[in-house]
Amino acid sequence: MSPSEKPPENHLIAALPAADQQRWAPELEVVDMPLGEVLYESGGVQTHVYFPITAIVSLLYVMESGASAEIAVVGNEGVVGIALFMGGESTPSRAVVQSAGRGLRMSAKHIQQEFKRMPVLHLLLRYTQALITQMAQNAVCNRHHSLDKQLCRWLLLSLDRLKGNDLLMTQELIANMLGVRREGVTEAALNLQQAGLIRYSRGRISVLDRPGLEARACECYGVVKREYDRLLPDVKA
Repeated sequence: MSPSEKPPENHLIAALPAADQQRWAPELEVVDMPLGEVLYESGGVQTHVYFPITAIVSLLYVMESGASAEIAVVGNEGVVGIALFMGGESTPSRAVVQSAGRGLRMSAKHIQQEFKRMPVLHLLLRYTQALITQMAQNAVCNRHHSLDKQLCRWLLLSLDRLKGNDLLMTQELIANMLGVRREGVTEAALNLQQAGLIRYSRGRISVLDRPGLEARACECYGVVKREYDRLLPDVKA
């Protein structure tokens, strides 16, 4: 797109200061986004960011079993491919065009150059990507996995942020966090206790066998842990 052209209406680009729009204009390419086109795959290297104009893109998380769930949609209000400017360069989700249309795209090289103008933000952006991964994974986990596995995932993520193996937490509070009935948490905790993985007394959960808990947990804990370790290698997660 030539610098003299007015950028098509993507709200993020339209909100940029005029000087930034002029600098970006030569690097923005208008592209067709046909129905079903995969813009990037889970774990794949992303080569462009996309700013939809009339297209709509679904962000999907795909489980190891092949089951998937939509975690977000992006249209002319946003951008697809945030991992590129957050510093991760890949993400556990897949981006698929769900409504055909047009958009703008910019190469990975140029969007990264733009963000190198603000090096102080890099660590915060990497943390943001890791946090978004956790949010998406939790949503998918709550939809597809048993309460036993959800509880294992929740316990492990909590332990990663604490010193020691004890959590001060009531079953009622856990139920509220997982969005389930307290009776379900009671049954799941009893199952883990009978398996020798935890010990539960009023308001205190002690993890007795962390490797056993990890083995019993679903894939979701591992996905989140790997993303935190990859994006923030000096931060325990």
